[in-house]
Amino acid sequence: IDMTSRERAELCFPQLLNSSCRKTMRPHSVSMLIYIILSCISLFTVTLNLLVIISISHFKHLHSPTNLLLLSLAVSDCFVGLLVVFQILLLDGCWYFGDLMCVLYYIFDYVITSASIGTMVLISVDRYVAICYPLHYPSKVTLQRAKICVALCWICAALCHCLILKDNLKQLGTYNSCAGECVIVLHYVAGYVDLFLSFIGPVTVIIGLYVRVFVVAVSQARALRSDITAFTPQGSLNVAVKKSEMKAARTLGVVVVVFLICLCPYFCVTLTGQDVLLNSTSMAFVICLFYFNSLLNPLIYALFYPWFRKSIKLIITLQILRSDSCDAQIM
Repeated sequence: IDMTSRERAELCFPQLLNSSCRKTMRPHSVSMLIYIILSCISLFTVTLNLLVIISISHFKHLHSPTNLLLLSLAVSDCFVGLLVVFQILLLDGCWYFGDLMCVLYYIFDYVITSASIGTMVLISVDRYVAICYPLHYPSKVTLQRAKICVALCWICAALCHCLILKDNLKQLGTYNSCAGECVIVLHYVAGYVDLFLSFIGPVTVIIGLYVRVFVVAVSQARALRSDITAFTPQGSLNVAVKKSEMKAARTLGVVVVVFLICLCPYFCVTLTGQDVLLNSTSMAFVICLFYFNSLLNPLIYALFYPWFRKSIKLIITLQILRSDSCDAQIM
């Protein structure tokens, strides 16, 4: 009787003896540690990215094309923080939310990831134009165009992954080997198309643009040294503009590099098919690194952007509730 009760306790659905999946059995201390780490990542990711969203949405002085792209990235990062909640609920390896929610969860996950990577491409393009073609930047990169690009980025990500995963929506639970499992299957061609559109293509564009930005930035840094010797008002203005653009490029460069460091292991594992060979602990580390990137972005803003630190202070002290707070000088 004891063996039977123990076996039942190891099942996701004890009432389904013959068809239920088995739980992932870990020592209690390990489970608690994972629970605490994931809970902290989720809480801080959602909170910090909400601060970015509120800051850029509320303060008019922050309504710029570059900040709109940061807003899009913060929205996707905030959603990632909410998705971590599902990882917390799935610590024992059982899916309790039904087959429809399983597919919708994966679609949502794929859409958020693709939109995040797409936004990174837009950030790279924004910095490329700002550094390489500074005179054309104000006319080429407008707030309206940035809004259109962000909207297209999210719409394309949603449409693309709804099409790729449509068979899983039509045949709910077909690929599950037991009750309590959440498995989706991509068609062979669709999988490679998704990998190219979501990772290989965007990463190639991002690296290519930032290499170009780096080369131009180095040459501009040399030019700045000679400009500093000119004491004309126009010369001083040019130096100030160049320095602000260079600083923005450097900060967003850090965001892009951190993004690639956090995401590349996950996609490389997927690309090489090593996810089958890795043990559960290694795979958990790769996935946690993937999610951890969404927590790092607002911390980078806090480190490099004075306007973000100032806006956080105004939000926490509730000064944004004042009627004229949206016009506050943040920059």
